[in-house]
Amino acid sequence: MIRVIIPHHLRTLANSGKEVTLEVAAPVTQAAVLDALEAKYPVLRGTIRDRATHKRRALIRFFACGQDLSHEAPDAPLPAEVATGKEPLMIVGAMAGG
Repeated sequence: MIRVIIPHHLRTLANSGKEVTLEVAAPVTQAAVLDALEAKYPVLRGTIRDRATHKRRALIRFFACGQDLSHEAPDAPLPAEVATGKEPLMIVGAMAGG
């Protein structure tokens, strides 16, 4: 089971808790996790990544194991700790402004 922490505004939209668990087949990648998240919570389609291009939305970031994974390739394997459920993948809404 993969653990994913989602930001508050998406929790409200999905009517879920802070952390959700997902079944993701190997290899565990950002794209695979997001596919599983959107399958389980269809209301989240288009909120984290663009519906057509599947590119990450500009103000969304991905973190795991103390690393910013936002600019990693969507098909790159996630850290083993995430793939085994030891550590969660955190989806964070970035702050903007001045």
